[in-house]
Amino acid sequence: MPRTLGVDYGKRRVGLAISDELGMMALPLDILPVQSSKQVIRDVLRLCREKQVAVIVVGLPLNMDGSRGPAVEAVERFVLELRQQGELPVEVWDERMSSRQVERMLIDSDVSRSRRKGLVDKLAAQVILQSYLDARTSHKDAETVGV
Repeated sequence: MPRTLGVDYGKRRVGLAISDELGMMALPLDILPVQSSKQVIRDVLRLCREKQVAVIVVGLPLNMDGSRGPAVEAVERFVLELRQQGELPVEVWDERMSSRQVERMLIDSDVSRSRRKGLVDKLAAQVILQSYLDARTSHKDAETVGV
């Protein structure tokens, strides 16, 4: 079954997560260092081919009040390039608090600062993707019972 790729796009690193074969669980996958947007897009599309990805979900970093900041513009440029260069559907998903949630969890688990730096991005991608998968599952469940 095709998978879904979750992307936490950042200036320095891009965190990646992938769904299981059933599309129910998000699993952390990798972190890509950003050398250029072209390189990141090439790497993401290569991974999509290798992992048989059908949909890409990119986290949209809205401000807490829902307003848009400079990070949203960077993500939207990235999404536009992905859509133009790839053949897969690319969706955006509200990622408010995903990185903070992961950071807090790692601090609470006594993970060292140096180790946290490498984990936050792919775990944030996992949180984004899991939220997306859960929303799709609950929407399907609601359709099944006629809500």
